Amino acid sequence: MAFDPKAATPPVAARKPVTQQWHGRQLTDDYAWMRAENWQEVMRDPQSLPADIRTHLEAENSYYEAMMADTKPLQEKLFDELKGRIKQDDSSVPAPDGEFAYSSRYEEGAEYPLFIRQPRASGDDVVLFDGPTEASSHDYFSLGLMSHSPDHKRLAWSVDTNGSEYHHMRIRDLETGDDGEALTRDVSSFAWCADSRSYVYVKVDENHRPNKVFAVTPDAEPTPIFEEDDPRFYVHVSSSLDGRWIIISTGQNDEDEVRLLPANNPLAEPLLICPRRPGHEYGVDMHGDQLFITTNRDGARNFKLMVADIHAPSEENWRDLVPHRDDVLIDNVIVFRDWLVRLERENALPRIVIRDLASNDEHAIAFEEEAYSLGIRSGYEFATDTLRFSYSSPATPAQVWDYDMATRERSLRKEQEIPSGHDAADYVVRRLHASTDDGEEVPLTVLHHKSTPLDGSAPCLLYGYGSYGAGMPASFSTNRLSLVDRGFVYCTAHVRGGDEKGRHWYEQTKKAGKTQTFTDFIAAGRHIAAEGFTGEGCIVAMGGSAGGLLMGAVVNMAPSLFSGIIAQVPFVDVLNTMLDETLPLTPGEWGQWGNPIESAEEYDIIAAYSPYDNVTAQAYPPIFALSGLTDPRVQYWEPSKWVAKLREKTTSDAPILLKTNMGSGHFGKTGRFAYLEEVALVYAFALKVAGVPGPT
Repeated sequence: MAFDPKAATPPVAARKPVTQQWHGRQLTDDYAWMRAENWQEVMRDPQSLPADIRTHLEAENSYYEAMMADTKPLQEKLFDELKGRIKQDDSSVPAPDGEFAYSSRYEEGAEYPLFIRQPRASGDDVVLFDGPTEASSHDYFSLGLMSHSPDHKRLAWSVDTNGSEYHHMRIRDLETGDDGEALTRDVSSFAWCADSRSYVYVKVDENHRPNKVFAVTPDAEPTPIFEEDDPRFYVHVSSSLDGRWIIISTGQNDEDEVRLLPANNPLAEPLLICPRRPGHEYGVDMHGDQLFITTNRDGARNFKLMVADIHAPSEENWRDLVPHRDDVLIDNVIVFRDWLVRLERENALPRIVIRDLASNDEHAIAFEEEAYSLGIRSGYEFATDTLRFSYSSPATPAQVWDYDMATRERSLRKEQEIPSGHDAADYVVRRLHASTDDGEEVPLTVLHHKSTPLDGSAPCLLYGYGSYGAGMPASFSTNRLSLVDRGFVYCTAHVRGGDEKGRHWYEQTKKAGKTQTFTDFIAAGRHIAAEGFTGEGCIVAMGGSAGGLLMGAVVNMAPSLFSGIIAQVPFVDVLNTMLDETLPLTPGEWGQWGNPIESAEEYDIIAAYSPYDNVTAQAYPPIFALSGLTDPRVQYWEPSKWVAKLREKTTSDAPILLKTNMGSGHFGKTGRFAYLEEVALVYAFALKVAGVPGPT
């Protein structure tokens, strides 16, 4: 299935140079015209996109469709496979809350779930929210919040209907099913108050930044109670597990500030726990009058746990509870009435540690596989001995367990069913380590079929992200099996920029250190080739969003290592984006990448690796970029400009393709089956560039 260059003629984007001066440097952008001046309007109304930009994007879509036309049977085959691994009438494990248990359920063939509850004693399920019915009149339908009130009589729900992540909220009366007349626009987070009639929410501004907190009390207009003036900081509200407090969290990547609002008095003055300062990250959980504070103060880069009294919350009164450890990252904390639960990670492997708050005795839950993923859930109840956790590995389907923290007994509540069949024994999971030039060891999670030859001939899909301290879990994915069953090796490179090996794994990639993410990924590709899992030039690299930045950088640095590149909503125009402070994320990202507006040094750092600015005349492999017109995180023009410049500069005849979803945003299509169409498409591209024949 080689690409036929005669199948279609690629669009040639007009070059309209725009030149700026920054710190005495000249920055010329030939394709700046692709950024719509009315981009904020386009986010709310995609039809307002200027005609010349729409014409160009539609031409790009026509080109990718023509170049991928011969893979249609393969895409259909892949889609059927992917869909066949999903249980049609699936449901979640009910989560108890007082007299009820809440869950979601899919009916046969449905794209969206029903949200239901049932009495814990006995009784029939009651549908609280009918996803298929609510979504039926929308081409795009993405639920935001779904939160029942403490007295179980109301339901707050929100939805985004064009992919822009502008969620509009309604309050439903669960006795009548009536949503009423009120519609609250642009809600990003929400918390119920103790009376179950009042609530607090955060509203986003015209630049899509969540920065204003409102309280709503019975029969009153929304009252502003907090506003963040610094565009670098985003605001989020949530409820404490004990129900006594509403937590107002303000933060950016490496600087936090927390306020507490009494859940029984939303108009009170919020209590500030610790004023923000650069580099201080912290979060707060409540237990009666005691605060449990996860913090990186005192050089605790992997975080430690401290405690303080709610009546004396200032930082000088914080006391150590769980000390910092250089080799163990505290990833998540849940405080129950009688238990403290920590999810920790050491050398890229997670573990669950449970502390009895009365005795301070601790124990860990043990697991046996070489690489695996864990998650812990707080549920709705504070006074419980039951911890719910999830477990999977690249070969083991997801499991949901209930663990009795008092008796230490675990019960399996759900195991992911694969209707088309799955035998974990058919697959091999390996944990490898790739050495870097500066002496680090990059963990690699490798999955392959037991029959795949390891003589360097197998194609490989190498996945990476490497930003924001977001570690990539060694989890199960039914989708990957469609490649692995066709002879692919699937490898996740846990490169620096994530936090798999601790917070330092992330911290050293900020600003000038960012290129270590890219060199780690290249080292990973060369290592798996050297070990015989694949060969250089047989690797399809894939990453999305900030992982798309990784894709753009590594293909500039080592194009011959890869047989193809899949860049999903790729953040590739780093310099121009960081120079545009009107964009939703830009001010808050300066601490991550640098502020090229204020600093010549940081301008030069970004300019040296920004993928769009470093496209050169060289032989690029086949590249497939995907974007969404209403994406508020990585705007559509970044991949559009990048593809135009790649096509202008490349010295090879390998195709460079762009697909823009004209009616969706960062996350593509919604619906549990509809999104599989895009998975099938990118997998078809991977199989095509790897030379795997036909719809097998």
